[in-house]
Amino acid sequence: MYIVRLLFIIGMLSVSLGTPAYAVQLAIACGAEGQEFKICKEGAEAWAYQTGNTVTFLSSPNSSSEKLALYQQFLAAQDASVDVFQIDVIWLGILRRHFMDLKPYVPESVLGGHFPNLIANNTVDGHLIAMPWFVDAGLLYYRQDLLEKYHRPVPNTWEELEETAHTIQEGERKDGNPKFWGFVWQGRAFEGLTCNALEWVESFGGGSIVEPDGKISINNPQAVKALQTAASWINTISPKGVLNYSEEETRGVFQSGNAAFMRNWPYVWQLIQSGDSPVKDKVGIAILPAGSEHGKHIATLGGWELGVSKYSRHPKEAIDLVLYLTSAPEQKRRAIAGTFNPTIMALYQNREILQTMPFLSSLYEVFANAGVRPSTVTGKKYNQVSSGFWNAVHETLSGSQDAASSLRLLETRLDRISHHEEWEHTNGK
Repeated sequence: MYIVRLLFIIGMLSVSLGTPAYAVQLAIACGAEGQEFKICKEGAEAWAYQTGNTVTFLSSPNSSSEKLALYQQFLAAQDASVDVFQIDVIWLGILRRHFMDLKPYVPESVLGGHFPNLIANNTVDGHLIAMPWFVDAGLLYYRQDLLEKYHRPVPNTWEELEETAHTIQEGERKDGNPKFWGFVWQGRAFEGLTCNALEWVESFGGGSIVEPDGKISINNPQAVKALQTAASWINTISPKGVLNYSEEETRGVFQSGNAAFMRNWPYVWQLIQSGDSPVKDKVGIAILPAGSEHGKHIATLGGWELGVSKYSRHPKEAIDLVLYLTSAPEQKRRAIAGTFNPTIMALYQNREILQTMPFLSSLYEVFANAGVRPSTVTGKKYNQVSSGFWNAVHETLSGSQDAASSLRLLETRLDRISHHEEWEHTNGK
């Protein structure tokens, strides 16, 4: 791990702008090599040019778990070589003690412009651990051309999705595509399954695994019903292979023209609309179905934040960089240049952004009402909670254990983890 960290530091890319001797040098970790890294670099370079400072950029691993492990190594050592970190929405409780409280430095008018659920997610024990950078949430992608072909509306409930998926799947197979499926999603035993399964459970009124007050709520009839419904999709409207799908395997099936519906994140839109995509201009986006006709539509909140390390030697400048990168002009630039979803509500009506992302206005309600994973309330124990949940769900989906038994055992396990519902976060430790 020491070697990895050393290579990580050596791999920093320095931005030299001929700054004066008194200027400070900051380091920011803002993603792996690729479009996200490139656009972050452009924004930080612009800040550096305006302020006369210097910025170095750390390209971190693609894998979220590897990225978190690397960050934890830096932070546990109170290493001052990284000033600003890109933080997943579910890491706030885990990393909270290593980051500055930004609340005293952010005007209320600025905070009030962001989605309230994001600000709430980023606030731990009254401390604003990070500023929202861009937001994600689960979406339903559908083949508009096939809905028209089979005279079907966009499904409002999971029951309607099942019926429509069956109809289209049967029709397309009769028309000569034996590989066609009704619905694909992320079923591998990983964090993505936690996101998918939370959407099912909450849409049926089954709660959030652990509620904001620390109560373990997952063992209930509505949650059982949600998992039973999802398990019934395997080998009917969803291939058995979905149990090993992450986001990219799911996209591969849908983008190749072999599925009617897909649950995935917003980043997929740009890829399925690319020049060589078999489904280009044939796809629509909608909010995920509800558990019943009058039920709740839920999308799991995702996205990334920017926080300032407590160990930074230049906290004033680091805070200024974070506020610049998360500002409205910078979020607008990122949306137009890379289709990153803004966290500032007013930008969902911006004409220039909507020319690039015409579907964005329809996502406002999705992001505003997205469900939050119980990462803040469970703190350092979130990874244990999430892995326990996704494993219980996976066992149900694979047929190795019924939903009621899976959730009953999960409740027992979570009770042990929580030490009788006294989560580390709720104790303020």
